[in-house]
Amino acid sequence: MGRRQVIGVDVGGTFTDLILMDPASGEVRLAKVPSTLDDQSRGVLNAVTEAQASLPETALVVHGTTTTTNAVLERKLARTGILTTAGFRDVLELGRRTRPQAYGMKGDFRPLIPRDLRLDVPERMDAQGRVVTPLDEEALRTAARTLLERGCQAVVVHFLHAYRNPAHELRAGEILKEIWPTPYITLGHALLSEPREYERGVTAAVNASVQPILDRYVQNLAAGLAQGGYAGDLLVMNGNGGMVSATRVAEEAARTVMSGPASGVMAAAFTGRAAGIPDLLTYDMGGTSTDVALIRGAEPAVSNEIEVEYAMPIHVPMVDVRTVGAGGGSIAQVNAAGLLEVGPESAGATPGPICYGRGGTRPTISDANLLMGRLDPARLKSVEGGVTLDQVRAAFADQLGAPLGLSPEEAAEAVIRMANVKMAGAIRMVSVSLGADPRDFALFAFGGAGPLHAAALARELGVPRVLVPARPGITNALGCLVADLRHDFTEAVGQPLDQLDMAALADTLTRQAARGRALIEREEVSVEEIRITHVLEMQFIGQTHLLRVPLDSPDITREALQAKFEQIYWDRFQVRLEKISAAVATASTAVIGRRAAFDPARLLPPENRAATLAEACRGSRPVLFDGQWHDTPLYQRDRLPADAAFNGPAILEQMDTTTLVPPGDRVTQDACGNILIEIGGAA
Repeated sequence: MGRRQVIGVDVGGTFTDLILMDPASGEVRLAKVPSTLDDQSRGVLNAVTEAQASLPETALVVHGTTTTTNAVLERKLARTGILTTAGFRDVLELGRRTRPQAYGMKGDFRPLIPRDLRLDVPERMDAQGRVVTPLDEEALRTAARTLLERGCQAVVVHFLHAYRNPAHELRAGEILKEIWPTPYITLGHALLSEPREYERGVTAAVNASVQPILDRYVQNLAAGLAQGGYAGDLLVMNGNGGMVSATRVAEEAARTVMSGPASGVMAAAFTGRAAGIPDLLTYDMGGTSTDVALIRGAEPAVSNEIEVEYAMPIHVPMVDVRTVGAGGGSIAQVNAAGLLEVGPESAGATPGPICYGRGGTRPTISDANLLMGRLDPARLKSVEGGVTLDQVRAAFADQLGAPLGLSPEEAAEAVIRMANVKMAGAIRMVSVSLGADPRDFALFAFGGAGPLHAAALARELGVPRVLVPARPGITNALGCLVADLRHDFTEAVGQPLDQLDMAALADTLTRQAARGRALIEREEVSVEEIRITHVLEMQFIGQTHLLRVPLDSPDITREALQAKFEQIYWDRFQVRLEKISAAVATASTAVIGRRAAFDPARLLPPENRAATLAEACRGSRPVLFDGQWHDTPLYQRDRLPADAAFNGPAILEQMDTTTLVPPGDRVTQDACGNILIEIGGAA
């Protein structure tokens, strides 16, 4: 890439963020524009224009997208059919016999592929991979033609036990290539080679049904960039925190689910490593939702068992991110029972919160923050004007205050507290529920709205300090800029440990590592080193759920592996099951190509800093904290001196977000420009 510009861009539900780094001059440029949800590529190109990026001089564009995530959650999917083993067409609908609502007999469930597009074909393998019923090739051709007649764009081949012997799926793929008019053919075993036919089938169905959508999107974006003079490769963030070329991304489209949230977690790991705070609870509050994750030792947790929503397990490696419907645009309302609800419905980018002035009429979290004095109406990003503070107050009075018997400001405080409860619950899901104590971590707050709520959440959770990066509202785009190349591989093992061929296991892991190295070497992106990690998924025989067991190398003895698994089980459950045998379910390898380091200090150029704290203060205004109004200093974040240290209350303002420091908390700044808030640490 030499000394040419590099661009990272992330599309969120409300804003599209871009960060441009020029290695030659050290210059960093930022852009934040409204997302264009009908065609996300327009928002990306608008951000390129706002940043005044020269595409002919750009070496690399890395993109985090919500295209596949939104398509799955909103069920705006390509018409897809599935060909499966005779007698198993209803696997996707039967699922795991769970219910949408744990209590009561209500709730809706719609399988990704309707029954009339799920066709079965005579064929069968047993669990050892032996042929029980040969593949009926003529029946396969007939079924494929039926799906085409019914308007299918994509097709899945999902045969029983193909993870053990994929011969029938491979032959079906050869036949379909002769018949199917599009390249959107997903073979279940090729995407996910492990047991559990339901999870494997859902993952393959997700992949096939978003392939045409993602392919069309990246082609549009690549064409738009090329029209502007860009000649390099477009890389797309995968959900595992790595990147893949846009020319190949649609082949395994399911891996891009959670692409956007993953980029933020990768940026958090990068920032924490640079700041010397490697253990983080990440908290990304945007306009539509809040994403939380856990990072230990500057390494994000990666899981193969993410469930995007009810009955939507996607079993490919993804950064373990939990999402709740609480963002700046989340709508607050009083339900039929007279109770206050916040989210998951969002005002989005259009019409957005009332304070955006785009026609929104329903109170949101952003409006509540404005009413409490936390936001300056004159400095809101992308506001189109015409809305006064009195109009926001009137909406809170009519829609929330009157039904609840509260003043508009009290209703606003109630909205914020309700939102904080939801977000704290999500953080507990990635910490306490996994055996981690939040007090051992720092809360990494980012997103356009995250730093407004971070200190209150940390106090609720007992987290001792909050780390606010230099550019919280652009952090996901930064994640694209600093992300590494990454490829993950998983193969089924499915054997008791005492019968497992340890040499064969080592060969499997070594072969996976070699495949990953070859793929990274094909990319047109330079890497400084290649790092390889191996993980086994294990369980005690008879159990359903799996535990991840990291290995230092492929070569491990049976005894050492048994001891390692038992220790991990003890750490998680505080129980020892010495009389039950262990089993290895899957073997996985991650191959990571480390890219050149980025200097985070450039995000807040030192030449912009003021000499004193007083020079960085632009005034004060009343802000509501726990029912009391406090006259609160307003600091320009970019202007804070390097050695800035002060007590709350305070508000730190910058282009991409606002940081709130409650009374009693202490603020310091590190060498990279990150803000550290010590909860209850006022001098």
